[in-house]
Amino acid sequence: MEISILLLSYIAILGFILGFVASKTNFCTMGAVSDWVNIGDLSRFKSWMFAAAIAILGVTIFEFLSYFDLNDSRIPYRNSVFSWPRYILGGLMFGVGMTYASGCGNKVLIRIGGGNLKSIVVLLIAGLMAYIMTRTDFYGIIFHSWMNPISPDLAILGIEDQSLSTIMSSIIFAANTVYYKLTIGLLVGFIFMYYIFRSGSFVKNADNVIGGFIVGSVVVLAWYLTGSTFGQEWIETNDFLDSPLPGVGVQSFTFINPMGESIIYFSKSADIYYLTFGVAALLSVILGSFVYSVISRNFRIEWFQSKEDLKRHVIGAVLIGIGGVLSMGCTIGQGVSGVSTLAIGSFITLISIVIGAAIAMKIEYYNAVYEDCSFFDSLRSSLADLNLIPNKFRTLEKI
Repeated sequence: MEISILLLSYIAILGFILGFVASKTNFCTMGAVSDWVNIGDLSRFKSWMFAAAIAILGVTIFEFLSYFDLNDSRIPYRNSVFSWPRYILGGLMFGVGMTYASGCGNKVLIRIGGGNLKSIVVLLIAGLMAYIMTRTDFYGIIFHSWMNPISPDLAILGIEDQSLSTIMSSIIFAANTVYYKLTIGLLVGFIFMYYIFRSGSFVKNADNVIGGFIVGSVVVLAWYLTGSTFGQEWIETNDFLDSPLPGVGVQSFTFINPMGESIIYFSKSADIYYLTFGVAALLSVILGSFVYSVISRNFRIEWFQSKEDLKRHVIGAVLIGIGGVLSMGCTIGQGVSGVSTLAIGSFITLISIVIGAAIAMKIEYYNAVYEDCSFFDSLRSSLADLNLIPNKFRTLEKI
């Protein structure tokens, strides 16, 4: 128990830093997509990519040095079973949901720390959905029953896992996979870096640089804490307990399933037995955001403006709760932690989240301008705007 408390204390420090810095720099993945879709500004999107690049490079180097191995992470990002329906459908649901809920999992916590009571409602509903998805038969009946049969197992093809480096080394029959994986990881990370910094404009906004760097670094450090010698001692010690602690394993930051774990934690009168990695991370992010909002005098109590506003957030919360678990992560969980492992599924989830959010934003924009248009008119025009269908299928004039 002592080593568990010590490790969770370290995680809480990282979570506090994440919450404080994300609040200070306005690191927001939904905002990043919104800036790109609505005004063509990629600054915050590049900050998100910068976080992913830092995480990819950190994980690649640490794995090469044998500091940890993420093949057996608690969330099986590199699972050989390629669950593409989960990545696509879950990602799309999450993207749409975070648009209606005014933020992804991380942003919900940031907003709570800043005094937004609406986000507490979102957290509770999303947490309930996560609980239902992970601790009842709901997922098995509604999703697993048809998704699993159409999800191929790459192991049948002799491919150990779905990471980009493993797949590439298997295709070319690389003899020294360790160095080959290092090369692939560094190459992907530096390609990200080249795209981010090539114009020179990204560095002009210090907040975007700091936000991306800190988020990426926090993800790597969490991997290190749970996957290194210290983390292995935590895991092995837990295995010998008569009642093993829940949530123990190699992992990094993600926020949807921990919302469900937090409901369990508080329903058990905050029993320390139920204080998992995810709960410690979630609470500390809120605390970090709260401290910054107080220091900066930005703390503001906010509530729903109307019944329509409440309905919108409830729908969004349901979608991010179900979609986040289905896709095995949120914009941080899959978009940074998962992408850092170079898992193909994480990249697909990330793209699906962006597409889902972009479509939802476009539809809302068209509905605001064309008040009498149908949902399908807005949908087709939005898809045409995003070049997902030919422009000839557009039914509304582009705006």
